[in-house]
Amino acid sequence: MRFLRRNSDDTATAEAPESGAELAEPLDRARTAGKGKATPKRREAQGRRSGPVPPPPKTQREAFKRMRGNKVSKEERRAAATERRQRMMAGEDKYLLPRDRGPVKAYIRDLVDSRRNLMGLFMPLAVLVFVALLTPSLAVQRYATLATTFMLIAMVIEGIVLGRLVTRRVRAKFPTEPIKGLSIGWYSFIRASQIRKLRVPKPRVGPGDAIK
Repeated sequence: MRFLRRNSDDTATAEAPESGAELAEPLDRARTAGKGKATPKRREAQGRRSGPVPPPPKTQREAFKRMRGNKVSKEERRAAATERRQRMMAGEDKYLLPRDRGPVKAYIRDLVDSRRNLMGLFMPLAVLVFVALLTPSLAVQRYATLATTFMLIAMVIEGIVLGRLVTRRVRAKFPTEPIKGLSIGWYSFIRASQIRKLRVPKPRVGPGDAIK
């Protein structure tokens, strides 16, 4: 009986490695079957991820987003901002604000910039009134308030006349464009009330130039 038990134990231990080997073979095959080819290098993987070259940005906001995503240096950002500023001041339509774009707005700016307007003194007048109000003399404050009132009335009248003149010229120049008199008049008033050196974009014409 002991002899039979030893034989059964020996056969069990002999069959165990065979079954383990049989189980190991399909595992090894499963591991090696999925490979199929060599692992790609890092450069190749990055090249696949990058994909095609994206088109150039259409707006300034899109350009800022790309610059933030692509870790651009401060020098490059400053250079890009300076270039955009210069092109905007030069009047390139692509770099202007939406309210300043288009041939109609460019023509309005030329009409306003070709005139010497009293409204251009609006900002210096505001500073003068602020200084006058800080003085302790009541007489100076009264005269400053009176002069400011007359100047504001004159500016309002000039703005109304300028708005009508510009609207009539724009409608004659662009008969197919939808022209709104109130919008054109307000845009002309805002442009004329700014100091000439601070206008954006810069004036393309000088005072007294003829605009066709």
